Amino acid sequence: MHLLREGQFSVAATFLSEMAEKKAAEKKQANTANATENAASILDIDEVPSGEVRKQFATMYYILHEMKENNNLLPAIQWARDNDEALASRGSNLEFELCRLQFVWLFHGAHEQQGPTPAGRQAALEYARREFHGFLPRYLREVQQLMGAMAFSPNLQDSPYRSIFNNPSAWSDVAHSFTREFCSLLGLSADSPLYIAATAGAIALPTLLKLQTIMKAKRTEWTTENELPVEIPLPPSYLFHSIFVCPVSKEQTTDENPPMMMPCGHVIAEESLKRLCKGSRFKCPYCPSESHPREARKVFL
Repeated sequence: MHLLREGQFSVAATFLSEMAEKKAAEKKQANTANATENAASILDIDEVPSGEVRKQFATMYYILHEMKENNNLLPAIQWARDNDEALASRGSNLEFELCRLQFVWLFHGAHEQQGPTPAGRQAALEYARREFHGFLPRYLREVQQLMGAMAFSPNLQDSPYRSIFNNPSAWSDVAHSFTREFCSLLGLSADSPLYIAATAGAIALPTLLKLQTIMKAKRTEWTTENELPVEIPLPPSYLFHSIFVCPVSKEQTTDENPPMMMPCGHVIAEESLKRLCKGSRFKCPYCPSESHPREARKVFL
């Protein structure tokens, strides 16, 4: 799956082929010809469950190639229109981002790339008349900015619209938005889980090695299962869900030890709750309120 997500389709096909050959060898089939035939039948990546995923990613990489190498936004715009209902349900503005960049590209002279020539401005104006009417209810202000820039075309550098028409990262930004939305419709994250796990591990490794040295010097051991001994600061983009640390035990809650909210509104871990109450009414460790353990409610983050 990682190879498919990275566009390495031939490598993925070779990987599946070698897997098939290994499985055939493990079965120790008497007829070598049949074993080779069975391995070859699985060589075609379309025959495995990931075949449809491969086709989807092949489409994505084709559109990205057209976008990055040929400055061709039309395949991406068409894909956004074919999936407009799904994108709208997500509140996505991908189609407008693509059409706005297409307008800017035409405004700057498109293929000629020699500045805002009259032909380029005329082509951009015709494109806006043809395509932007559907965006007016939601993006009226943005469309007005694009039209207003026409009056400043001789001196865009000093105009209020400089950031729109002179944005060096515009193409990479819209490519990233497209990748994110494409993967989201497949139910996948924009980044490969293997890449995320490896990167997070690389970030955590120096801290864990330092901790190992300290624990060896103090002759102590790490005894907590399914939990890191220290907090690892990861980038905000790597924080995928809420985390609750019990203020009493100082341990992170889990599915087996979920956070529990008492009637007073304070939240502690279930194991801490059981230790405090001992089956009867108990006082909240953070306020004077008393409650019974059966009154506590499980918190879902």
